[in-house]
Amino acid sequence: MKAMLLKKQGQPLVYKDVPDPLPKENQVLLRVLSCGVCRTDLHIIDGDLKSPKKSLIPGHEIVGEVIGLGVNANQFSIGDRVGVPWLGWTCGECYYCQTDRENLCDKALFTGYQLDGGFAEMAVADERYCFLMDSHYSDIEAAPLLCAGLIGYRALMLSDDGERLGIYGFGAAAHIIAQIATHDGSEVYAFTQEGDIQAQDFARQLGALWVGSSKDMPPQLLDAAIIFAPVGALVPLALKATSKGATVVCAGIHMSDIPSIPYSLLWGERTLRSVANLTHADGLAFMALVSNFPIKISSVVYPLSQLTRRYLILELGG
Repeated sequence: MKAMLLKKQGQPLVYKDVPDPLPKENQVLLRVLSCGVCRTDLHIIDGDLKSPKKSLIPGHEIVGEVIGLGVNANQFSIGDRVGVPWLGWTCGECYYCQTDRENLCDKALFTGYQLDGGFAEMAVADERYCFLMDSHYSDIEAAPLLCAGLIGYRALMLSDDGERLGIYGFGAAAHIIAQIATHDGSEVYAFTQEGDIQAQDFARQLGALWVGSSKDMPPQLLDAAIIFAPVGALVPLALKATSKGATVVCAGIHMSDIPSIPYSLLWGERTLRSVANLTHADGLAFMALVSNFPIKISSVVYPLSQLTRRYLILELGG
């Protein structure tokens, strides 16, 4: 099959022929229909996230058709359309797995990082971490739901879903979560890079009540804030923009260092927390939600052979 291969971090992806994958126990074999591109892919390629699988096929927002079943794989049938997220395998035996927090498993393996992903014509995946995809969404529309949507949804749940929600970084995850938050009755305050008129207009189109630069203070203090941009310097800005008792959630897998925070910004029982991956329960809840409340997905489509690092930088602003 054709695939985009990461031979060495810091070097370009290579488009080449590789052996077709074979499903092992509890795995499904997929014909890849689409695969989303995430900023985490760029972090892996550039070496910000260390020790990926050797000769890695990146990509962790996979939509695929089941074309083969490994031993004991019985959750899906040939022809099913399923999605594969970032969390690709856990041990099932540790304290975290046994308490339904498998997202914290110390032995966890991740799609497109320690496991080959979807920048290819075929892929294999553990059926325990796959989800049936609602037919309302096309293959292209469904892909962003598997990371931008899922991780964004967990971040929203951990933010305590305040009445006034700030979103820092208005990209893939934000454009999905803003729709869910406004549908649930929250006021969305969107913070973008200074002068990014396109992102600000996009936020307004999706129902943001207020739009401004990440350096601006909102007209009212926020009940919660989610930081999707991987910029540690946004943390003190978000804390400053929130009211007492608010929660600020850092929703990126990788973030630059957080600068010194005056205690006065954290005081007042504000909570600062991170999001680590997702649980299977998160996935089921999110997929049920987006089945009943269709999300409008904005996307740009590129062929597999054009997934170069240059393209990733242009699209993700790396």
